Amino acid sequence: MPIKRYKPEQIVTMLRQIEVGIANGKTAPQACKEAEITIQTFYRWRKEYGGLKMDQAKRMKELEKENGKLKRLVAELALDKQILKDIAEGNF
Repeated sequence: MPIKRYKPEQIVTMLRQIEVGIANGKTAPQACKEAEITIQTFYRWRKEYGGLKMDQAKRMKELEKENGKLKRLVAELALDKQILKDIAEGNF
């Protein structure tokens, strides 16, 4: 069975649906089963996206992507700097 990927907006909507189900008397595992996710996924999503609105969740994911790109760029520049420093000192 292929893994389904959810967008942040879908996750926030699904979390709200599950929490409404829990408020209406369903247990968390029952509500998760109706949403077709595991209870572990629900708790992981709730930890990450709990209390966020859809636009906030989308913005958070965009910032995480940008942060990853910037970290890779800094790592590459640090490596280039170290290589140039070693060449300048003659330690190649």
